[in-house]
Parts: sequence; structure tokens; C-alpha cells
Amino acid sequence: MNVERGAQNAGPGYAPLILTCFAVRQEAGYFQPATSNPVLITGIGSRNAEQSLQSALARQRPALVLTCGFAGGLNPELHRGDIVFDATDAEWLTIPLQRLGARPAKFHCSDRIAVTADDKRQLRLQTGADVVEMESGIIRLRCHEQGIPAATLRVISDDAVTDLPIDFNALAKTDGNISYSRLSLVLLGSPATIPKLVRFQRELDACAKRLGSLLDELVRDSLQATP
Repeated sequence: MNVERGAQNAGPGYAPLILTCFAVRQEAGYFQPATSNPVLITGIGSRNAEQSLQSALARQRPALVLTCGFAGGLNPELHRGDIVFDATDAEWLTIPLQRLGARPAKFHCSDRIAVTADDKRQLRLQTGADVVEMESGIIRLRCHEQGIPAATLRVISDDAVTDLPIDFNALAKTDGNISYSRLSLVLLGSPATIPKLVRFQRELDACAKRLGSLLDELVRDSLQATP
């Protein structure tokens, strides 16, 4: 299915419905979609992503689903702020994405956050993937089952040689999301971690800004129908 072609055949003023998914709100902070295009905050991990997506698809069927957000680099050639994509189920997006500076990549969907450089090195050896994240695999699978084109678009938040400032897996609640009460206890017990976490949050904000800017341009220039 070609969203651009479908839009052109639907008559003047038509624009395809695009559902953009993020795991957490910070990832979506700089994306400014048209009011007709919903943004879905799924929560972290496959279980949350699947439940949120199924509920959203039951309400409204989009012409395209984009699964977006942060990702860890496994390929040493990728650096923080690089934007990578997999559009094998929506191939018409490849040229627009490359024009905007995004790079095609192989994704691995994990059930755990890759915290250390060694974690990432092991995943690279085991999977051959360039990038690791936690939601896109199930989102793409469920969309494929329903015949809905979907693509993954992520920004590298931590590269292959970078350790995260804290083991976020140890802070996960049973639903996969982060427990901020546990985070507070960890920081109270290790105050030296606070500056590292603050710096990391600033880096995430810069990554979200870069992703949002590219998404805005992609949706505006490459996907929206022209009357």
C-alpha cells in the first residue's frame, strides 16, 4: 500500500491517518503532528506496546503506523543523535527518510534495556543487529497481521561504547515501566550518580528534539496528501 498514492486517489483535502507510537512522553516531546494524526504513548516494553496498540487499532484504523523513540546503538559506526529506520513494510518511505539524513538499520527488539557497552557488544555478536530497542518488534508484527503498513524510526540515545548512568532494568515495575520511587532510593544511596543522570537526561532531550524535527518534516513533506 502506498500512502501517497492512496491519498491522491481519495479526493481533494484527504490526508492519510498516521499513528505515531512512542514508549514514553519524553520521546514525543518535540513532535508536532497534525491534530488529525494521533500520538500513542505505549509504555515501555512489548507487553505495554501490544496492549496499547491493540486498543488504538480497535478505535481507528490508520493508513500507516510509525514506531518511534530512543534506541541503543550496537553498531560502533552509529553515534548519539543518529536517526535510523527500517521501512521494509513501507518501502516508499525509504527515499524520503534517506533524504532527511536517516540511515537504514537492522533492529533487535529486546525484553531488557542494554545497560553497558559489554551488553551491547554481546547483543551485536548474537543478533548482528545495528540497534536495540523494546517495542517496535511487536508493533510491526501486529500491524503486519492486520495489513497495516508500519515503519520503525529511532534516534540513537546511547552508542555502542557508552554505559548508561544507571541500571534501569533494576528500576522496572512489573508492567515494565520505571518506578520513580525506586529511582529515588538508588539516587539517595549513590548521590554521585545524580550528575551523570542529569547529563544523560539532557542528552535524551537533544535526541528527542532531533527526532521530532525529522518526524515533522517527514510527515509534512512526504506523507500528507496535497489537494
